[in-house]
Amino acid sequence: MSRPADSFDSTLPGQVSSRGFAFVEGDHMRSLLEAEGELTDWPAFVASWNHLEVDEYLAAKGRFRRRRHATFSATIDGPVVPEPHQAHFQSLQYNALQGDIQRWFEPVDAAVINSATLRTILRYCHRFFGLLAPASPRWHIEVHQFRIEATADSVGEPTPEGSHRDGVDYVLVLLVNRQNIASGTTTIHAPDGQLLGDFTLTHALDAALIDDHRVYHGVTPVAPLSAGELAFRDVLVVTFRATTTPSES
Repeated sequence: MSRPADSFDSTLPGQVSSRGFAFVEGDHMRSLLEAEGELTDWPAFVASWNHLEVDEYLAAKGRFRRRRHATFSATIDGPVVPEPHQAHFQSLQYNALQGDIQRWFEPVDAAVINSATLRTILRYCHRFFGLLAPASPRWHIEVHQFRIEATADSVGEPTPEGSHRDGVDYVLVLLVNRQNIASGTTTIHAPDGQLLGDFTLTHALDAALIDDHRVYHGVTPVAPLSAGELAFRDVLVVTFRATTTPSES
């Protein structure tokens, strides 16, 4: 679709470049995304979080969440394209809880991969992160669907590894849905631990854009507002890592 000349928020790249992060409220994020493509299948996109699988790696450590994972790639001028399903890997340097292991998660459903909403989100990220790193010839892109559930007896931990970096270049954290939960505040920290900012993703499409080299990020635990009722926080996390190798895992 055509993009209005003034549709891209020129202040956001400056915020990420100067501070290492930016928070974007949902209504603003929606307008930015709709300038890049369509969100016409948003309800079905949201509903796909009801079909995530248990993260067995985390469940083995006495914690609980659901997720699916997919990998994409893009050249500097080309489209974002899906890659064959592959493992998610982080070194211990970036994930002290689950580092140095290849984690195979259930793949993102094909309907989600091909959805207008996800394609629009990836197109926006490609353009935005490309502005921040115009010399990057190719991107390795990972997409994570997360659902964190909480009960009266057990809080949900969106980031059980604590404040961390992902070991990539840039990160988008996008709220898809939340129901019957309190807290879940995204916090941004300097490498020395100093709090640089915080923002609670409360409305659909509330987002955080993060320079993973510059800052650490985390999310406070979530708890139910009403005991006995389903309580969850659904987010989409998209990571971009510059690479020179096609289909790099």
